[in-house]
Amino acid sequence: MGSALEDAVNRWHATVNEGDLARAKEAVSDPVVVLGPKGAGPISPEQFAGWVDRSGITLVPRAWHPISDRLMVVEEDATWPGSTGPACVATVFRVTGRKVSAVLRLPDLTSALELAHLCRELAATE
Repeated sequence: MGSALEDAVNRWHATVNEGDLARAKEAVSDPVVVLGPKGAGPISPEQFAGWVDRSGITLVPRAWHPISDRLMVVEEDATWPGSTGPACVATVFRVTGRKVSAVLRLPDLTSALELAHLCRELAATE
């Protein structure tokens, strides 16, 4: 690894997994678009850091699937406080500059890859 995309996604995972709220705010754009089980939409870096703090989530990357120079899907093992074991999820990341500008978490790799390819095609037709 070593591209700007990979570096930003790795930095994002490190800040979330360490619960480093100051670095979490720096890892994302303003706003950052999110999708997860509780909804979707743009949030501020401060709101993102609040989610990191409240959720206590850990997302251990297992496989990386580059889609374009700005999009990547990452399969992850997700755990939360009180969980009995990891759940396999997949997240679509979009990077703008050196920051993650979208974090779209889906329940499985197939769904994440489909969404990422759709996002790539939408961007290509702008």
